[in-house]
Amino acid sequence: MAAPSLSSALRSAAWVAGGTAGAGAAALAYASLIERNLFGVREETVAILPPGSAPLRVLHLSDIHIVPNQNIKVRWLQSLAELEPDLVVNTGDNLSHLEAVPPLLEALKPLLRFPGVYVPGSNDYYGPRAKNPLTYFTGPSKITKDPPALPFGELFGAFEDAGWRGLTNRRDSMELGGVRLDFSGVDDPHLDRDVYPGFPETGSSTGLPVVRVGVAHAPYQRVLNYFTDGGAELILAGHTHGGQVCIPFYGALVSNCDLPTRLAKGLAVWEHNGRKVPMNVSAGIGTSRFAPVRFACRPEAVLLTLTARS
Repeated sequence: MAAPSLSSALRSAAWVAGGTAGAGAAALAYASLIERNLFGVREETVAILPPGSAPLRVLHLSDIHIVPNQNIKVRWLQSLAELEPDLVVNTGDNLSHLEAVPPLLEALKPLLRFPGVYVPGSNDYYGPRAKNPLTYFTGPSKITKDPPALPFGELFGAFEDAGWRGLTNRRDSMELGGVRLDFSGVDDPHLDRDVYPGFPETGSSTGLPVVRVGVAHAPYQRVLNYFTDGGAELILAGHTHGGQVCIPFYGALVSNCDLPTRLAKGLAVWEHNGRKVPMNVSAGIGTSRFAPVRFACRPEAVLLTLTARS
């Protein structure tokens, strides 16, 4: 058989390159135009309540990263009130724009009538800057020099006015459904602002059974270990975006912190010093406005049903 001519070989190479480029363009279009708006609710059941306790429904929100005119996201967030949660836990990174507070509060207004707690993320304090998105895959992201400040005071003031409790390096307690929930929360570990406050003192003047919950934005291992050693029975975090751009049937390539990538999203177990604690890491709801893509990692809220231990 005669060897193919140079011209036919070049045509074949061009066809393959064109096909590859076309597939890449289609994947990018899907990730940026479709999947990032395929919002859903992941439901999990965690048996951590004292025997005989009635179930508690906890709605975990994280990484909303809202900007003006994200109407699809606003309407979906408003619809989450139909889940009638007993508690809302917000693990930060609500904003992604200087003018994002009004649309965020519009989106969360139906949920602010429920009891809630929150911790901040870096994108509550500082806005993102445009940069090469490939740097996301080189390791945990860094805050750029002189980042634009966001109106976090206005945001957190509105949360507090609605009755949501801030857990920024704070501990607090709340009575729900015949159980006292003891919270320990930290400021964003990604900014090295975390100062572990411990959990509220043991014992309850009401005589209610106690369940301890650790809350953080970024699930750095040091913080997970603090909570675990402190007696947490549940840990909630976000920050990872679930990897944001994942490989189908494999998962996340990065967690944007020191958490193993296999734990970048979902309900898992964190173990330290012989204790095992259920940990939910949310894949988050939004993206940076400068990297508005998701692939094989749909945006999510998480509805955790806490049930009695058997």
